[in-house]
Amino acid sequence: MKKFLFILILSFTSVIVNGQTKEKSYKVLAACGQCQFSMNNSVGCDLAIQIAGKHYWVNGSKMSDHGDEHAEDGMCKTIRRAKVVGKLENDTITVSEFTLLKK
Repeated sequence: MKKFLFILILSFTSVIVNGQTKEKSYKVLAACGQCQFSMNNSVGCDLAIQIAGKHYWVNGSKMSDHGDEHAEDGMCKTIRRAKVVGKLENDTITVSEFTLLKK
């Protein structure tokens, strides 16, 4: 019985740990959270994405990494399509890759 409980606990722990560390790839809409998605942030303009109608702040990439945010095609002025690889946590996504897609 002790062996069975040990294996059961080990299995659950493995599932929990693996579920928390996996990054996923997403095709998203990306823009300034305040200017385009009406999100609240006391800091000012900041990069955000939309997945399935829900908005997330982005850690690991900034709007300025992808050009002038106030240019005609900048993220404060328009919503862009992007591919991201990252991990969702509450209202934030921590990305290891962030690539804007062609219009």
